[in-house]
Amino acid sequence: MTAVKVHGRIDILRLPVNQEERIFPPWHIKYTKSHILHSKCSKSENGCNEKDEPCQFCIFSHTLELPHMPDMVFPNNILTLHHEDGATLQFNALDALKTVSNGKIHIQLACAEAWKESRSESSEFLEEKIKPFDWTFTTSYTGTISDFKIEETSERIDMDKLKRKDKILFYNDLTLFEDELHDNGIAVCSVKIRVMPNGFFILLRYFLRIDNVLIRINDTRIYHEFGQDYLLREYTTREAKVAELRDIASFFTEPSEIAPYLPLTGCQYHKLIMLSNKVASGINAELSNETVTDSKAVTTSINETDNSVT
Repeated sequence: MTAVKVHGRIDILRLPVNQEERIFPPWHIKYTKSHILHSKCSKSENGCNEKDEPCQFCIFSHTLELPHMPDMVFPNNILTLHHEDGATLQFNALDALKTVSNGKIHIQLACAEAWKESRSESSEFLEEKIKPFDWTFTTSYTGTISDFKIEETSERIDMDKLKRKDKILFYNDLTLFEDELHDNGIAVCSVKIRVMPNGFFILLRYFLRIDNVLIRINDTRIYHEFGQDYLLREYTTREAKVAELRDIASFFTEPSEIAPYLPLTGCQYHKLIMLSNKVASGINAELSNETVTDSKAVTTSINETDNSVT
């Protein structure tokens, strides 16, 4: 696909997209990967009008209504899994950012004052960032699903099985968005998938590091064993102040290494049962675009031992 100029710049919708499709019956798995989102409208200095098809920047801006978007948003980085009976599971940046608190919710993160004190030389930037929206872009996104029935479950993903040296038939790692917090840390949301002979495993991870202040990890793990009519989904949140982690500072840049040291602050467990096309047509509306805020979530004690950081 050839890039073209629109209004003096390149229209990201026309930029080359790297993609791959694989079939593991009865699943069709596809990913697309391309460039970051423009920082301005690619069609007009005043933004897209209502009559024309909007550019991706305007779609994100109008949908999210955030005072700022992350430094890097990858609108075409999308992972989609589709079952032949109709069930679909997708991961994309727009839906991930929908769960970020915007200006309509007046919040101030508990660490804001500590960060402000530790970054007094950046006071102008901090005055801009410490506003009533989540400048860390923390997301509780667990994926966008359709044609699934969601049930609470006591069944857990067998992490020992995932640690076996099974052959990897397919693997990919996509970044959905990333922000460097004005060189004061990092916030990144990514999704990884690996397909083995017996099933597939997905890790959707939001990782936040605010230098000298806080580390936070929100993980969604999804496992499906081929032949079963359901997927297991586990959502965990972990968080700790940097002052409590000084002895392991060498791990601060490696989410998988630091995660076991972060206290578990919350966990929710779901069984996603695939529906046939006939059954799904009656209840699909209430299940589409489901997020972790679903009322059927199961929350266990935050003191539960959970070392599942694969």
